[in-house]
Amino acid sequence: MYNVLTLNNISQQGLDRLPTERYQVGPEQTDPSAILLRSYNMHDMDIPASVEAVARAGAGVNNIPIDILSQRGVPVFNAPGANANAVKELVISGMLLVARNLCPAWQYVRGLDSEGEALNKAVEAGKKQFVGFELPGRTLGVIGLGAIGVQVANAALAMGMRVVGYDPQMTVERAWQLSSGVEQANSIDALLRQADMLTAHVPLLDATRNLIDERRIGLMPEGAVILNFARGEIVDETGVLRALASDKLGAYVTDFPTRELIGHDKVIALPHLGASTHEAETNCAVMVAENMRNYLENGLIRHSVNFPEADLPRVDAHRISIVNANVPNMVGQISTCLADAGLNIDDLLNKSRGDLAYTLVDLDGPVSDQTVEQIRAIEGVLRVRNLGTP
Repeated sequence: MYNVLTLNNISQQGLDRLPTERYQVGPEQTDPSAILLRSYNMHDMDIPASVEAVARAGAGVNNIPIDILSQRGVPVFNAPGANANAVKELVISGMLLVARNLCPAWQYVRGLDSEGEALNKAVEAGKKQFVGFELPGRTLGVIGLGAIGVQVANAALAMGMRVVGYDPQMTVERAWQLSSGVEQANSIDALLRQADMLTAHVPLLDATRNLIDERRIGLMPEGAVILNFARGEIVDETGVLRALASDKLGAYVTDFPTRELIGHDKVIALPHLGASTHEAETNCAVMVAENMRNYLENGLIRHSVNFPEADLPRVDAHRISIVNANVPNMVGQISTCLADAGLNIDDLLNKSRGDLAYTLVDLDGPVSDQTVEQIRAIEGVLRVRNLGTP
């Protein structure tokens, strides 16, 4: 039986992927085998030693202490792309809100208290304040062409915008999905010089913190618009406020309000709505629940932010998984332990990612607790799991 601790409300469709005959799931679970969460901040949490996997029902994982979990040999799963359509729709909505001055126009009408002909005159008189612009022909810059960035770029192109993208680490899969009409910039600075509107879809890392700073904002055309639906810290807020005050920026649309941004005439601040659709919450929960279950039961790894992908079809064999430091001769030492126990290897997969290596071994017989302990005692081994037979 696997105990799964939930730290946030998780879509029931996702929880349904964990059969009740094998899983006990809920916020009161003790000694959990795994943790399932959304936005809960785990950095100050005393994470039980029993935890073998952590799964985030969303894309961003800056609320999870990945380094600590990696040192324990615990994979962290996320759901890249599961909320891409929801975020894409919000980015397009943000562009339309700015282009047509919809927020101030709505507030203007809400403040009208006249009736009849007087109301009609007030409406006609007021609309002159809210003359906007159309998106076709404007240039959208997209930094980060992952699942979300590609969908945003394709949607903007379909609306008649010129789209320029930048992503030096774009995958082949995303390249196939990206419209051929999206132009490529050689650098972020080159992209910014062209961008009437800018959106970034990158994770929050040391390298991306304040990625769009005051200097880079200064490269943009006068009256440009920045949209931030990635993470608040991706954009330098002080630089944005200065650029708004000088009219260098025409507007800032963000999903991450702060006290300084709330109420600013040129800021549209939303309450972190990026993935807040029923469909996105379901998609994320289903993806991470399935991947977490496949790891717990079969040792397979898909969509982990700290472990390598690992897919070894399982047949009628006894399986163990080993997480270890990525150093020479680990597989040799593991094989020696198994040979000493009289076990023959039917199949083996060894993958690495950075400082971590991961090995799946299928054997012709059951693995004893003594053999597991011998492997665990090898210097550099972080975690050993006996997965038995399928």
